[in-house]
Amino acid sequence: MSCETCPNDSIDFCMLDYDCSYLTGKKTRMYYRYMRHASKELAGELVRRGWRRFGCYFFHPVCAGCTGCKSLRIDAARFTLSRSQKRVMKKNRETMLYIRKPGMTREHIDLYNRFHEHKSQISDWRYTPVTPQLYYENFVDGAHDFGKEVLYFIDDRLVGVDLIDLTEDGISSVYFYYDPDYARYSLGVYSLLMQIHFAKQMGLRWIYLGYWVDGCRSFAYKTQYRPLEILDGFPPLEAEPDWRPFPDPR
Repeated sequence: MSCETCPNDSIDFCMLDYDCSYLTGKKTRMYYRYMRHASKELAGELVRRGWRRFGCYFFHPVCAGCTGCKSLRIDAARFTLSRSQKRVMKKNRETMLYIRKPGMTREHIDLYNRFHEHKSQISDWRYTPVTPQLYYENFVDGAHDFGKEVLYFIDDRLVGVDLIDLTEDGISSVYFYYDPDYARYSLGVYSLLMQIHFAKQMGLRWIYLGYWVDGCRSFAYKTQYRPLEILDGFPPLEAEPDWRPFPDPR
């Protein structure tokens, strides 16, 4: 794909350095491309090259002196359930799913804030309640025809929201949050297993997981889904990305 396919109304910029959330003592800087009307094809090509999307903003890190962030993707076509993953599927036999275009209700906002408040207590996340405007800008705006949300219900209660992008060759995991009161259902694992199921049903090869940093506990779960591939760097649109098999654990 040529870089000439980028829309004329895109705006590229960088943020100033700030403390890295993944590596202690490191600074991070993000490179952003704001696109009001990104096509599904362009979004998919950026995702294949390690970009992420929130709203109309596509981004990837450009940190000085550090290349710790690597992109991962699951080979959904060759994936098979492990014993523990089968148990998660069994626990969620009665969980109901509803797929639609991303939306925003008071339930979304309350659930998102409850999830982040919980994470701030157990994982030292910085907690700032999300406003409806910020939620809309990050998770509803910019979805176009490829962004979807998967709503998870247990006993008629909304307990999880999975934001995903459907690309030409796979599914990009944008963001997932859930009700901490239903942690026993392992909804984070279940949502990813359902992404793999959807990909197989639609004939899509890959699940794009976003970034992984060696030694960062928050990302360790991503390596439990095999076969897995890793991308080093963020190649330009005119260059083909070099995805390679993720090393097997020793």
